[in-house]
Amino acid sequence: MMSQAFYTGINGIKAHQTAIDVVSDNLSNISTIGFRGYSTEFSSLFENMISTTSSLNSGIGVGTRLGTVVMDENRGVYQLADKSTDLAIIGDGWFAVQGEGKPMYTRDGSFTFDKNRDLVTHDGYYVLGTMGANINNGVLTQQLAEVELGAVTTQQKLRFPDDLVFPVQPTTEARFFGNLSVNDETRVISAKAIDAQSNINSIRLEFTKVDPQVSPGTQWNVVATAQSASVDTVYNKETGETTYLPLTVYDTQTGVVTFDESGILTSNTLSSINNNGSTVRLDLGTGFDGLIAMNNPFSGSSSSDGLQTGDLVGYDINKNAQIIATFSNGMQSSIGMVAVYHFQNDRGLERVNGARFTESNNSGRPMFFQDENGKNILGTELTNYKLEGSNVRMEVGLTEIIVMQRAYDANSKSITTADQMLKKALEMDA
Repeated sequence: MMSQAFYTGINGIKAHQTAIDVVSDNLSNISTIGFRGYSTEFSSLFENMISTTSSLNSGIGVGTRLGTVVMDENRGVYQLADKSTDLAIIGDGWFAVQGEGKPMYTRDGSFTFDKNRDLVTHDGYYVLGTMGANINNGVLTQQLAEVELGAVTTQQKLRFPDDLVFPVQPTTEARFFGNLSVNDETRVISAKAIDAQSNINSIRLEFTKVDPQVSPGTQWNVVATAQSASVDTVYNKETGETTYLPLTVYDTQTGVVTFDESGILTSNTLSSINNNGSTVRLDLGTGFDGLIAMNNPFSGSSSSDGLQTGDLVGYDINKNAQIIATFSNGMQSSIGMVAVYHFQNDRGLERVNGARFTESNNSGRPMFFQDENGKNILGTELTNYKLEGSNVRMEVGLTEIIVMQRAYDANSKSITTADQMLKKALEMDA
């Protein structure tokens, strides 16, 4: 029995030494972003029966052994960050990063764009996701509200151009509003119009009353002119004189607009105009929605569609894991999506280091969640400008290490006691 006490103590020391190592590693990573702590589980070893009678059935075990070391799946504390590329997963899921080898999975979402505009970790691993396929030779080919998550096997490095252009959208329609009044005076209303070369031009409508008028109502001649918005100048260095060039006129159209006795527009023969190669529809409205002619002071305004070319301002990541490009013309477009993976058994992942893991036979293969239509989705919530800290609690870790240390000391004491008893037994035999 004394020799059994030796083995029992040794087994206990080995098991609790490993437990102390696990807790110590947890505590040392309490500030590691995305760290998942581990806990130890013990099991008793076989027992030697000392009695098998029906009245007394008991035995003496030979100590404990480490059963397994399991991942703590509780979420860590979320910390505020200073970049939109800092992401935290609120629910279940893992980001994927890749270097030269196979992908690794992590809860650490501290990402950034490197000098090549690749989305990477701070130590240079590429973040995996889906590209939007809406960029061609540095030009945005389609404005997307979101990029759909592709298949698991198609995820790739998220790489974006350093220079990206939002293409010009020429004006296709100009709308005019206001009151021409009923006085016989020339009225002018202008609208901005963007041509295919991204120039901002002007469409000018000049109204003069038809002579003679036909009652009831009023009739107005209208001359529409598509022209450059500003006067070009030429400076002569020798004379110091500046020559003002005339406005460039691209097209002129004429028509007649008619209003009834209540001031409502009833007819309009002016339909469109050529804006330096782009056709612009001229909308003067209907009813009281547009131009009217009533006995009130003159007023005029306009609106038009179209966008100038926009240069890339920068990239951001939103809460839906969409990578958004922002342009100097105020427009935005999604151009990629960060992937969030899921596993059947997160605890089965094989740890590479404190916050990174690889798949294993126990974890199962990575997968994406799907909605009722079979579309791949995140399956969780994200938040940007935040990072998930370690899920190790200092007070819990310190308590555990005290318990493990005392268990270690107790097992050590049992070995010392058994040794002393064996010495006494030997002395008695002598």
